[in-house]
Amino acid sequence: MAKESASVRRELVRDDEVFDVPAAVLCACCGQPDCAGCAAASDGSSGVVAIIPWERPVGSVWSRLWATSKATTLGAETFFAMMPDGALPSAMRFALLAETLAILAMIVALLPVAALALPSLTLELARNPAARDSALQCLAVGVPGLTVWMVLAHTVHGAALDLGARRQGARPERRRALRFGLYACGWDLMAGPLGALVMLVTSGVQGAGQVLSASLRVPGKASTALLQGVYALRPEAAERARRAGSVAALALTVASGLAAVALVLAVS
Repeated sequence: MAKESASVRRELVRDDEVFDVPAAVLCACCGQPDCAGCAAASDGSSGVVAIIPWERPVGSVWSRLWATSKATTLGAETFFAMMPDGALPSAMRFALLAETLAILAMIVALLPVAALALPSLTLELARNPAARDSALQCLAVGVPGLTVWMVLAHTVHGAALDLGARRQGARPERRRALRFGLYACGWDLMAGPLGALVMLVTSGVQGAGQVLSASLRVPGKASTALLQGVYALRPEAAERARRAGSVAALALTVASGLAAVALVLAVS
């Protein structure tokens, strides 16, 4: 009889497992069950492999780009504190696309201002085909060049944070630091005219103001989150590493900018 009761219990357990309802999963940032991905999940805390929205195999390029850019800005502390390891080429594609869109949107937004500020140049471009061709050639060279320079600046920032963290005794995380820099390019897209326009349409004036306000504070918050989350540094050590990384990144960025200006002057 005891054996029969145990058998019945096992049968009941198996039957219950068939109808078991999985727990609802809500986004940690926005609280929505259908979120495209405001923040990356940890790859070590729950056994779930973290997948950044851009790296997911589902969704359009724009939806993945936008979800990731939004996460890097509005959910920066969660996103960068749990930055998963992964391949660099995918992050590089995100960085190049985000920076290209940010720069093109800025150019489009500044064109009316430039036309009003420089009416003679505007008339010259309208009347002279050679001048238009020259301007288009400058854009064809300048936009990719500026894109690469911006991506490089962000990447240098990530590498400098890794150097600062290692000087504070942390274990090297070079690839994650480089991925930090590459995904940080989402800040530029969100802080630019395109990001503000999309937020204005989707979330209204309050949403646009929120993302612009967050963009001003995101570099420091994201750097601190990376240093404390990925490198497991204490707040004091993370602050020292962040300052050292920022100074190194600024020095290298200024040096590369001066080198680029010198090259342009030499060519011209």
